[in-house]
Amino acid sequence: MPPSVREVVGLRRGLGETMAATAQSIVWGTQRRILIASGNPEFRRQMAMHAKGPAAQMEEAVGGAHALAKLVQFPCDGVLLDRQLPDLDAEEVASMIRQKYPRIEVTFVDSKESGRASAGADAEDRDEISADTKVTEEEARPGDENLPGMIGRSAAIRKTYELAKLVAGRDTTVLVMGETGTGKEVVAQAIHGLSARAKNAFVPVNCAAIPEALLEAELFGHVRGAFTGAVQSRLGRIHVAQGGTLFLDEVGELPLSMQAKLLRFLQNGEVQRLGSSDVYRVDVRVICATNVGLLEQVQAKQFRQDLYYRLAVFPIELPPLRIRTGDVAELADHFLKKFSDEAGFPLKKLTPAALGSLEQRRWPGNVRELQHVLERAFILSGNSREICVQHVQMGNEAVE
Repeated sequence: MPPSVREVVGLRRGLGETMAATAQSIVWGTQRRILIASGNPEFRRQMAMHAKGPAAQMEEAVGGAHALAKLVQFPCDGVLLDRQLPDLDAEEVASMIRQKYPRIEVTFVDSKESGRASAGADAEDRDEISADTKVTEEEARPGDENLPGMIGRSAAIRKTYELAKLVAGRDTTVLVMGETGTGKEVVAQAIHGLSARAKNAFVPVNCAAIPEALLEAELFGHVRGAFTGAVQSRLGRIHVAQGGTLFLDEVGELPLSMQAKLLRFLQNGEVQRLGSSDVYRVDVRVICATNVGLLEQVQAKQFRQDLYYRLAVFPIELPPLRIRTGDVAELADHFLKKFSDEAGFPLKKLTPAALGSLEQRRWPGNVRELQHVLERAFILSGNSREICVQHVQMGNEAVE
């Protein structure tokens, strides 16, 4: 058996025979699932190419935080951990892996290369990024198709689709605005899914649901002993989103003290964990959402003006359901099919009278309210294949 952690000779003279020999030495006899963590895409590609043995499964991570996130979904036998991680200290990442996954063998590698090899890798990386961005932008061009996850074809919602597809291929900060229940997180997920970051993490944070005392540690992380109860180091949500997208829901609920720290992160792209003097650069796209008027909060001195302009680089406003003419019927069909499939029932349909009743409502809770009304109606209709007007009425009216 090899030791739990082994040092591998650094690859300082290019990626040829030395790389091949190093990579081949890492494929242990019983290991077939390997995670490669490095900020250097050429290094990851070469390691995967040379280390891959029969029936081996290889996964890649762009940094330490991404590797830790990958391990949740990709239980592997071994991790190749680059000492030159772009976001975290490799020793600390190895310690976290060994603590949480004691059966996984961690092997350190070193991606430092000669100037020529590094320049060549950087040039290739830039070409790949440019190509990925071009493809993404072409795929995200406005068209007649819905945004992934969104239902409806009204003129009001098509404008949202168009804006989301336009910005998806870029790293621009997006502010999604709209009433409660309009689908702000669905739009954020669609933007992430259409971007070059789609293969990396989408990390949602509900700013209103986390107590103020814990919010900084949740976002930025902490080291062991940073405060009472911090028995081990922990990555913040920003770090977990390395290479992907951080979604800050209800950003208008952030306390002023956290607004200043978030602004610093947005300006510098740097994260400093509680209790640590180390500063790490991260590559994270930020999408925010709010159901309150941030400009009104700025005027009331409840939200920082400089932070507002940092977040509202590309605002997208979701229309309320009451002005989405014709979308109620399509949404209702979608939800009823979902409920029928989940229950194993034949597909239920709304009667014309029931649909007319739904279309006349104001829907203060928007699409989420419609979903809940239809779920209740689905249950009240029992074994009937039709949902009638009395089923969609709110209250405890008698059901025939």
